Amino acid sequence: MPSGMKVFLLVVFLSFCGGGVAFAQKEQVSVLHYFADDMGRAGIKTIFERFSEQRKIAVVDNPVGHEEFKTVSLQMAAEGQLPGVVSYWGGARTQFLVDSGVLEPLDDLWQRGNFSALVNSSLADEATLYNGQRYLIPFGYHAAGFFYNPHVFKKAGIDHPPETWDQFLETCQRLQQAGIPPLALGARNRWPAQFWFDYLLLRTAGPEFRKKLMSGDELYTAGQVEKVMRIWAELLQKGYFASGYKVDDWGDSADRVAAGRAGMVLMGTWVSGYWADKGLAAEADYDFFPFPVIDPQQPKAVVGPVDGLVMGANAPHREEAAQLIEFLLTDLESQQQWALAQGALSPNIKVSAEIYNPVLRKVAAEVENAESFVFNYDLATTPPAAEQGLMLFSNFLADPQNYQQLLRNTDSLVGPVLRARKKDAASPR
Repeated sequence: MPSGMKVFLLVVFLSFCGGGVAFAQKEQVSVLHYFADDMGRAGIKTIFERFSEQRKIAVVDNPVGHEEFKTVSLQMAAEGQLPGVVSYWGGARTQFLVDSGVLEPLDDLWQRGNFSALVNSSLADEATLYNGQRYLIPFGYHAAGFFYNPHVFKKAGIDHPPETWDQFLETCQRLQQAGIPPLALGARNRWPAQFWFDYLLLRTAGPEFRKKLMSGDELYTAGQVEKVMRIWAELLQKGYFASGYKVDDWGDSADRVAAGRAGMVLMGTWVSGYWADKGLAAEADYDFFPFPVIDPQQPKAVVGPVDGLVMGANAPHREEAAQLIEFLLTDLESQQQWALAQGALSPNIKVSAEIYNPVLRKVAAEVENAESFVFNYDLATTPPAAEQGLMLFSNFLADPQNYQQLLRNTDSLVGPVLRARKKDAASPR
């Protein structure tokens, strides 16, 4: 491990072991989370303060940057140091921790709070259940789709967003003819590229094939995956992506669209919060349309992450931690504030859709009408496999015509990882 990361982990460990004024109080709960950007830190701080005022429990707040969190959380889990409340992504990453035995089941809390009456059943079943038990309580979730600049579309003579793939290609062509790069992408940190792979695979091969690919029951060299990469490569070859897609981050790509230097971006709903914070108006300055239909025979699926809350198995102050987790889901004011600050959707069905701006209401309707909600790539497969997949996308963007060799390389690396994990999970403990 790099020395800088060791120092960083030491600072985090010390904060859990006695650092901070809050530890002078008897009742307290430590929280490790990845809401560390300006929007996230300000919003969560206010919510924690309201919790402490109402419940008389101090919160020891430990925000960690999004990318650093992926390493820090796994290292702390390996050391048995996860605190009482940890923000975590629903899906395979939580499954990985559950299988490692480092999380506390939350069935009692789920039943005590009657959360089944608060959380949509499909979301609850997908995000909270692992090996038949509740381990994660949802705090917010996002859905990915195309967010576009209406002014740019109007300039190119586009009256309506596309619904089919042919219409989408025509939209890209018209934007390009108007001198506007159709697509923005910020793949510097790799993960924003995954939405292209996810949706192209879902719209051509369907959710069941994708599920098998994520679990290791299908190969990356399969014809369905090659078709995805071929379609994606054609978009790159036609010059539809704005320059800089390999060095921009997601914020840069959002800025390109907002400034009219690109027509649209395939991104999650957090971009709505980002643009609102910059003074852009929903529908007037930005709008949404779902990823177009390619094969009408495939079920309509929506891709996105669920931000949840888990509890470390060895954590102290478990009752205080349970109270905070319950508060974060059930307190309507906190749920509303978080949704508005993050451009997120609330998992609590008692939160009225009226709180959302017109664009987020469109997204919420799309989720409600979808046949399935699936986690994005790096949350749908194990962390070691996800790392190889994200590297595939990065290498592909650097050399899109070499996708067949890249798929062979990825399959040789991901296959053994997933098979070993499945074998280990099936072994008696």
